[in-house]
Amino acid sequence: MMIRQRTLIASGALAAGALLAFAGTADAAVVKLSQSAAASQLSATGVTHSSSGGCTTRSNSTCTSYEQINQATVDGLRTLKSASKCAINVTGGTEVGHASGTYSHYNGYKADISRNGCIDSYVMNSFTHIATRSDGATRWRSSAGNVYANEGSHWDITYCGGNASCTAAASA
Repeated sequence: MMIRQRTLIASGALAAGALLAFAGTADAAVVKLSQSAAASQLSATGVTHSSSGGCTTRSNSTCTSYEQINQATVDGLRTLKSASKCAINVTGGTEVGHASGTYSHYNGYKADISRNGCIDSYVMNSFTHIATRSDGATRWRSSAGNVYANEGSHWDITYCGGNASCTAAASA
């Protein structure tokens, strides 16, 4: 009985250790989507997209690409559409030509959307105004930790998917 009890205790300790290790790396478990999977999910909820080049090629800066976009970013856009009841048109995704960084467009954390009166009002009345960015963009943070920057012609949105490090970086 004593050996079985020690085995159960050791097994429990290993399981707890594995769970803690997994919990510590939860932020690293980012799900990436293909162009077609992301486009399908977004169009199903009425989110549109456009590009100056009329294309979706990730390696072309005049395209609007979803290739390798994070599932959390797609979920965020779908939630924004549903909650705001506004027209959402994505004008920037994971294509080249945006600023680099860990929580960047290319790495799937950001999307640009067209500004319109409905979405402007929704963001500014629903989220918390935070410090203006060094380039002059005014910013708002949602309760989920996503950061919306008004860049004049569009909203630059960082969808953090609950990652506190991402929210801190986007809010700095």
